[in-house]
Amino acid sequence: MTKGHCLCGVTSWEYSGDETWACFCHCDDCRRNCAAPVTAFIGVQLTNFKWTGKTPKVYRSSKAVQRHFCETCGTPMAFQAEHYVGEIHLYAASLDNPQDFKPEFHVHYDDKLDWLHIRDDLPKYPHSKT
Repeated sequence: MTKGHCLCGVTSWEYSGDETWACFCHCDDCRRNCAAPVTAFIGVQLTNFKWTGKTPKVYRSSKAVQRHFCETCGTPMAFQAEHYVGEIHLYAASLDNPQDFKPEFHVHYDDKLDWLHIRDDLPKYPHSKT
């Protein structure tokens, strides 16, 4: 069982099984949502996932996208989009053990901030991978 939680610990989650993927996202929406130069995501099948603490609040950042966050401390917890049917995307930094995150690729790399220097050998997709 893989688990994660927000800053204050009120909102938490867990999932069983393997991730569907793990990546870095450089899009403007994700950067602004987290106030960070890049975000790290884990894709998980909804059938293997559940909220275990207080259910997070949802912000609909566009017609087809929901962003989940802790109502108490504001920590971004997850992303869901209609075009990723049956998946939830968890922020890797919310893992109980964030060192366990093993990124596989970058998405929206064309949106990367010029002052952020990436020196890995991971595949870099200009937009979304799908």
